[in-house]
Amino acid sequence: MRDDNFDELLLEALDEGLSSLGDSAKRVIYVYLEKTYKINRQDIPYKIDSFVDAIENFLGSGAKLLEILVMKHLHKKIGHKIDYNQELKDLIFTEYVAAARKTFLKKKKPGSPSPLCHLTLAKKRENVEIAAQAQY
Repeated sequence: MRDDNFDELLLEALDEGLSSLGDSAKRVIYVYLEKTYKINRQDIPYKIDSFVDAIENFLGSGAKLLEILVMKHLHKKIGHKIDYNQELKDLIFTEYVAAARKTFLKKKKPGSPSPLCHLTLAKKRENVEIAAQAQY
């Protein structure tokens, strides 16, 4: 099942993780993925296994660092605790992405506000409370 909202969050997290290596490195990696593996940026959420293989071939053991950076950014973007099997010895990127997608889809029920909406409502509530206190 494709979920454009999750896919966009994943791509943003990937961009942020790659950007931490520098903009030139980010561009080189995207070109490498497209030229060598025929994976363009927009296809990464649907070709996650191929993406991981390509990154591991290109970066070697450095791929794990990139995967961790992407997972951290993705976790922040989802805004929920990700239901991931904590008993696993190793944190596997593809399994983490699958768990993040599942958590995102489970938390994103039709009609329920997004985590950003909760933040906005809390801020509005805080502003109303401050305004009410100022009147007294």
